[in-house]
Amino acid sequence: MSTPAIGARRTLPILSPDKIGALKRELADVIEYRKSGLSLNWIVGCPLDCGYCVRHLFQNFEMKVPRRLMSDEEAVRQLTGHPYFRAHKTPIQLLNRATDPMLPVVKPHLFHVLRQLDGQGLTNHVLIITRWRVDPEDCAVLNSFAKLRLTVLVTHSNIQNERIEPVDSNIAAQSLRTLYEHAERYRTVLYWRPIVPGLNDSEAAIARAHELSQHAHATVFTGLFFRKEIAAYYEAHGLDMPYEDTARRKIMPEAAEQRILDAFDQNASWGALFRKTSCGVAYAHGEADYNGHFGIRELCDICPPAQIAKCQAAWVQPDLKAVTQEARELGATGQVEVNERAIVVEGLDEPPRYYLQHGFGYQCHDRAKPHHYRQHGRAEIGWKAEDGKPAS
Repeated sequence: MSTPAIGARRTLPILSPDKIGALKRELADVIEYRKSGLSLNWIVGCPLDCGYCVRHLFQNFEMKVPRRLMSDEEAVRQLTGHPYFRAHKTPIQLLNRATDPMLPVVKPHLFHVLRQLDGQGLTNHVLIITRWRVDPEDCAVLNSFAKLRLTVLVTHSNIQNERIEPVDSNIAAQSLRTLYEHAERYRTVLYWRPIVPGLNDSEAAIARAHELSQHAHATVFTGLFFRKEIAAYYEAHGLDMPYEDTARRKIMPEAAEQRILDAFDQNASWGALFRKTSCGVAYAHGEADYNGHFGIRELCDICPPAQIAKCQAAWVQPDLKAVTQEARELGATGQVEVNERAIVVEGLDEPPRYYLQHGFGYQCHDRAKPHHYRQHGRAEIGWKAEDGKPAS
């Protein structure tokens, strides 16, 4: 596969106010609350032309040269001063939306921000997602942070179609091995994604993931985030549509998941396998899941027994009165419910729901967008309801 040419300038320039103003509002706003953490994205632009990239959603896929939206210091100030940020508690993601954090021109700024956060004595989880090169010198820097609970998730798809995945997956595979070999204070996770039936779920692809799982503290597998903007890119470039329809949530068909789980059951030498990112991150650090997934018991049927016990011990159903008070302060309308699986609210977008979720260590769902049994947090495409009919 081809490898994009990437320059190696020391300091990225900051975009002018007029150019920042021309960006889509969601891209210009450097902080976004996602399920795996409060996401800080002060650098935009990436030369890695992955056809399924979420950059399509922000209308900047053609922006190939990384640029900063602000200084590294200002990015840290905005993160730690954000109303949803809790010191030592809120999980953080860095540069997971509009660039790759390990690009040569980007990683000096990544390391600078990490030094500032660590220098404040913060112990928050920090997640970094990359598919690019990581060398032993990078590992030495990552090991130097004394307080942060740092995890590097290496995206590896093994998709062989260069028009969809132009970056050689061997780059990510070698980075994973290097990270695992040199890990001391940080942890590394094999991020096996996106899995698309017929594209990268063959026996050989599964065997490849099996081999790589031996070089990670945990493995997380997930499907394709296929929105209308990504579908439009596929159509414009003559790419085969992976699915007949798009979806708000990631698509991971039941049959594809079962093939992976069957292979997992037959190979006791696999590393620990998880459906959810926070589950793999928590396991890698020897902690209970900070997203409270234990309430969704069917997610836990593949987890190591010791990890299930750890999550169970930490999982406490919160007091309805306390939850209601916080939810109302955040703008919740209608009934607030706390059941044996999750907090259920109305009138709250994702950021305040994640704020409640991380605060209570308990799942928080929108009543209008239910999480169906066994499909939890995934699109209905490729799943059947319990009565055997297609999910709807």
